[in-house]
Amino acid sequence: MNIDGICDPRFAGVREAFGRSFDQGLEHGGGVSVVVHGRTVVDLWGGHADAARSRPWRQDTLINVWSCTKGVVALAIAMLVERGKLDYAAPVARYWPEFAAGGKERITLDQVMSHQAGLNGLAVPMDEAGLLAWTPFVDALAAMSPLWEPGSRCIYHALTYGHLAGEVLRRVDGRSMGRFIAEEIAGPLGADFHVGLPASEDLRVAEMIEGPKTSDWVEFVRASPFPHAGDNPTPRASAPNDRAWRAAEVPGGNGQSTAHALARIYGMMAAGGVWEGKPLIGRTAIEEAARPRIRGMDDSFALPTAFAAGYQMEDPTYAGRASPQTFGHSGWGGAIGFADPAAGVGFGYVTNRMLGFDDLDPRRKVLIDAVYDAL
Repeated sequence: MNIDGICDPRFAGVREAFGRSFDQGLEHGGGVSVVVHGRTVVDLWGGHADAARSRPWRQDTLINVWSCTKGVVALAIAMLVERGKLDYAAPVARYWPEFAAGGKERITLDQVMSHQAGLNGLAVPMDEAGLLAWTPFVDALAAMSPLWEPGSRCIYHALTYGHLAGEVLRRVDGRSMGRFIAEEIAGPLGADFHVGLPASEDLRVAEMIEGPKTSDWVEFVRASPFPHAGDNPTPRASAPNDRAWRAAEVPGGNGQSTAHALARIYGMMAAGGVWEGKPLIGRTAIEEAARPRIRGMDDSFALPTAFAAGYQMEDPTYAGRASPQTFGHSGWGGAIGFADPAAGVGFGYVTNRMLGFDDLDPRRKVLIDAVYDAL
């Protein structure tokens, strides 16, 4: 397998680890990128962008990164908090009055961002078209009552997170989440990251390939005491292969990205909010967004969980290697992006072959280990 791109000799172990995943049949197509103290030291790609292996993965190949999108959404919200337009401690209904219905008047933005809002799914039927159309989905969220007592626990808001945060942003800023990210984050950083992809970019998009046990989590959640994230609508691993999914804004999970875009975004945050000498957000605002809000068990996944304001903390993939201040977000099937401020590291990994949740994804584990071995 040919691996293309750049790799500082010091980080040769990352290239070797990336290649081994292809040799072992774990990888189909993807990329890995590492930024250290504002400098790109790794930007590699390889494999194929389609299941038929007729299209090579290229530097500008995009792939749906699923919940990695949530970390970029968290940055957008943090930017508006810093500007005084939002307050984590404020009730969501301050910005979105209709949200107060159903006894939700005291749910705070902080609870939404840390998956404590009691709204991990809808209590009414909703098809995928309603999710993609935005308004039917956010109207249903505004009208419903919490599914459990807000603030009492952390249950992952798989799809609802993005619409909740996105509607709050739209109410105070006037722009959609996708447009805000394009104009305030991706554009200034030169990061190839999109929420709501124009049809003109479709030729760059890789085909998502569902591997064994990829969707087992949906049935597991459905059988749990907190099943709503598995229905209304049911998440589909193949959805990113549809033009309608790519065109819509689903900020909980339909960001299209390269590995380098994730590394740039997180590299900027690891550097205190500055990229190539230009400030995007202040260090204090980043630290507040990355401050842990809750640690405990997610009873829908039966797994330990820890969240800041939209960021996963203490991810087992890098636990023991990265500093305790490390924050980021993984995505369904394999993708991950994170910032380690203590080491100055921004990391991004993307793939089109989705693996299941039985254990740590071995592909990203060996990549991250190789990064820390080189530091």
